[in-house]
Amino acid sequence: MIGFRLVAALTVLLSLLAVTHGETYTPGQKVSKDYQSFAKTFLKTHCVDCHGATDPEGNLSLHDLGPVDEVNAATWRSVWAQVTLKEMPPRDMTQPKVIERLQFSDWIVGELTKAMRDKGGFHDHLDPNKANYVDHELLFGPLPENIKLVPTASPARLWRLTPQEHMTRLNELINKEPEYDPNKPGLRTHGDVVPTNHGGELKLYFGVDRIIKWQGGTVAYATAVKSVPAILSSARTHGLENYPDFYTVNSAEATQILSMAADILRYMAYGPLSIAKPYQISDDPRPVMEKWKGDIRGLPTSLVYSTKVMRPLTPVYDLMEQDGTTDASLQSAISYLFEMLTFRPPTPKESNQYLTIVKQSIDKLGKKDGVILGLSALFLDRDALFRPELAAAGQPDQYGRVMLQDWELGLAVNHALRYIKPDAELRAAIVEGRMRTRADVKREVERMLADDTIRKPRVLRFFRDYFDYDLGGYICKDAKALADTGVSNRGQAHYRAMFDSTASTDRLIELILKDDRDVFQRLLTTNQVVATKADEIYFGERRTRKEEIAARKAAQEQAAKEAAKTGKEPSKADKRKAAQVNHKVTPTKLTGPEIFARVSRRSFGRGSMEPERILAKIPEDQRLGILTHPSWLVSHSDAMDNHAIRRGRWIRERLLGGGIPDVPITVDAMLPDEPDKTLRERMRVTREEYCWTCHKKMDPLGLPFEMYNHAGLYRETELEKPVDTTGAIIDSGDPKLDGEVANALELIEKIAASERAEQVFVRHAFRFWMGRNETLNDAPVLQAAHRAYKENGGSMNALIVSLLTSDAFLYRTRNDAALVESD
Repeated sequence: MIGFRLVAALTVLLSLLAVTHGETYTPGQKVSKDYQSFAKTFLKTHCVDCHGATDPEGNLSLHDLGPVDEVNAATWRSVWAQVTLKEMPPRDMTQPKVIERLQFSDWIVGELTKAMRDKGGFHDHLDPNKANYVDHELLFGPLPENIKLVPTASPARLWRLTPQEHMTRLNELINKEPEYDPNKPGLRTHGDVVPTNHGGELKLYFGVDRIIKWQGGTVAYATAVKSVPAILSSARTHGLENYPDFYTVNSAEATQILSMAADILRYMAYGPLSIAKPYQISDDPRPVMEKWKGDIRGLPTSLVYSTKVMRPLTPVYDLMEQDGTTDASLQSAISYLFEMLTFRPPTPKESNQYLTIVKQSIDKLGKKDGVILGLSALFLDRDALFRPELAAAGQPDQYGRVMLQDWELGLAVNHALRYIKPDAELRAAIVEGRMRTRADVKREVERMLADDTIRKPRVLRFFRDYFDYDLGGYICKDAKALADTGVSNRGQAHYRAMFDSTASTDRLIELILKDDRDVFQRLLTTNQVVATKADEIYFGERRTRKEEIAARKAAQEQAAKEAAKTGKEPSKADKRKAAQVNHKVTPTKLTGPEIFARVSRRSFGRGSMEPERILAKIPEDQRLGILTHPSWLVSHSDAMDNHAIRRGRWIRERLLGGGIPDVPITVDAMLPDEPDKTLRERMRVTREEYCWTCHKKMDPLGLPFEMYNHAGLYRETELEKPVDTTGAIIDSGDPKLDGEVANALELIEKIAASERAEQVFVRHAFRFWMGRNETLNDAPVLQAAHRAYKENGGSMNALIVSLLTSDAFLYRTRNDAALVESD
């Protein structure tokens, strides 16, 4: 028996020696090891001392944890996160070798994937919010010599269109947008994403540019009968969302798309007559207004359209204008609509299939309804809702990779930058067989990036997803809490200000991108702001209660002096005006040149063609970069107050490249409800030993932003107590960064100068444009992209070119069984 135990011990020892010395390992490869000899040994060596049978750390006992199954999957998920993040074993304990940790992590992923296949699957390693679990030092530093990387690729996939991309495609069918004007570079232009309405909703409107009069309410309300809510929608809270692995199209969305298609096709055919009565189409609104009786808000009859034709007149219009139908006219409408919806021409097989569908519909319903129903089927075509990257053509190389080419490659490049179909030059390159090499991609990407007339909203979308500054209008504020911040809480004023603030930040980012140098650092440290008049309050300083009382008293005394001088009592109008003066805030005087900016919401009628903002400088001792702008601060707040934990987590993940494990279900993650305490005082509960392990990586990064209230105003007191803005950078991964900071400005300056933060920025750009998390095999791609960025003076264009010409973008590993199934 003793001899058997000795042999077993030697076997375990030799297996560990093989892992740490002679064995080579390719990250991500299948780990052909069993639980008993590999995983159990790892747990016993590195974990069970702290997580044993008695008094285990965190109430997590691993001493009797068995092989992965659906019952213990939650425990194994926690083990995977802790080991992958290098949180387990603790740093003062003996650490596993690099390969041993990687193999154990990959083994858990493989086992969880198998165990959970019929239970919703295991996706944690694919989740963009967990992408930082991949070791940053291994991605950008030297690898142990026994780690062998393989040339990278992305998986073959169907990539669902984003709401913005899908809505822009549909908008192209029924509305004309102004072309680019180099004298007004910030003005909304053809190719920009469809803007939201006044409530921040993404909707498609019919005949907007022709509306010259409406009865009551806003035109957004008036046209609600024929507006289309965002379809293919997904509620983004924070971070990247456009990952093919996480989104599909369900039957409810398909039904909604089909219903919407009929409205769009009728408008393409008949224009406003598909919505309105003939008398509503007139260049003289007066006769129409005489017919308006009662409350008709929200009805199509509340609108007056001009007689000028604004919508595109397409083969669908031609088809419905002629008597009867011919195969040629049907084919023309099908071909036009197919390419507008999928961005590529139909194959002969596809064209004939849709021709058959339309003709059958006409036979059953007649021309008028049959054409509409038959053509509606095109809106549900796979390629109208998804962008295929199946790499169906071409032979795999020795690593099983196939390079995208022709339409798949051309549309991948187009999608990387824009929402409308390829321009003439890119389309010609695809059709002529000049989209098949890395050089072809570089040529087209560099051309498109250099051409200002080609709108590139996907680039701006990356910065929205990365910084999360576009969510402020969706944070539902408590009315009293909002009023206490010092900003207006009347009606929708605050929310409209936040949507305007998002558009202002958009424009500021575009200005920095135009200059294209030190982009990341400048975004964090710029002293510029694109501002509206309302921003003088939002960029102002919240007065103390004492200062507020003094301001009111001074205003009353001034009014009394004026009355004494004139001998007249103030009129009702004067009193109303005096009552509207905001004494809670010392406004910031923002001055600078007028500037055009994309509208943050849909403009109705002719819309504003005048500069709506100025380019100003912010108070240098109070603000520094986008993270101190109200658009970012409010986006990272909640209904009642700041959210220092969320802000700290954002900085840990987006700037420092750290990861935070999920909150255990046993933890009540709520702060005490103590209105008389400051946020920092209420956050004392996070300093309890069990919580502080994670919270020390977040709270000290978020608390320096307490120098602003939850509407983004600068302040020096909270609840009439001096605000404590101190914080610290702890365990950042860069010893030069670690240490205490006095406030948010010092924190930002330190991080902005960090190469690590710059590399983390590159990691997020990789995820956005590849649609997946990075792996260690992507290390050469990430290092090349960072090198391109630095060597070109902090150029975003150079970074994008590097990513879009990388193997991760160009190559796919395809599943031939799935390919056959999709055919």
